[in-house]
Order: sequence, then C-alpha cells, then structure tokens
Amino acid sequence: MKRVEAIISAEKVSTVSEALRNAGVGGATILDAKGRGKGEKPRIQTAKGTRGLSAAEFSSRANVVAVVDDPEVEKVITTIIDATSTGSPGDGKIFVSTVTEAIDIGTKKRGQTAIA
Repeated sequence: MKRVEAIISAEKVSTVSEALRNAGVGGATILDAKGRGKGEKPRIQTAKGTRGLSAAEFSSRANVVAVVDDPEVEKVITTIIDATSTGSPGDGKIFVSTVTEAIDIGTKKRGQTAIA
C-alpha cells in the first residue's frame, strides 16, 4: 500500500476530488493548509478596513491524501497532475510513501481490506 499525498492550490480541491472519484479512487482525505514554495515571494494584499498593504507569507493550499494499493499509484498521480497542472511553478507537489499497516477502526479489518 502507498500513501499518495498532494499539496495543491485550494482552488483545485473540487476538481481533484471529482477526478479521483471518476478514476475509481475509493477515498481521500482533504485538509486545509497554508504554505509557500522555496522561491515563492509573499503576496502583497490590502484588507478592507485597514491602512496600507500587508504581506501574506503563505498561500492557501490543500493537502489531499489517499492510501491505495501499489498498482493504483500511477493512476492516482496522473489523475492529480491532469486535474491540477497549469505548467507553472506553484501548482503543487506529490509525495508517495509506503504504508506498512492500515486498520479500519470500526470493522477492525487490517491491511488491504482496511482500505477497500
């Protein structure tokens, strides 16, 4: 089993969620996040009711996590890239790591059957 974790623009969450569902991915967890890339400069913005400008150091991001069987990893990666890529730096990152155990708390199933 593999954990595929994608950090994407918050605006792409609905697109990625639908694309994963259409690709047959059983489940995903989506977390709100804030972050910045290595070379990303703070965005300058104004806020209503305040004086001057303020710098937002972090951009709104989403962290999408799916645990899938090994043969499904490339399909999940391709689906996320197709749904999010604009060809620009800042589109996000995908990380893949090995999951050594999965346990469904309610059913007490373990391993592959816990994520099915």
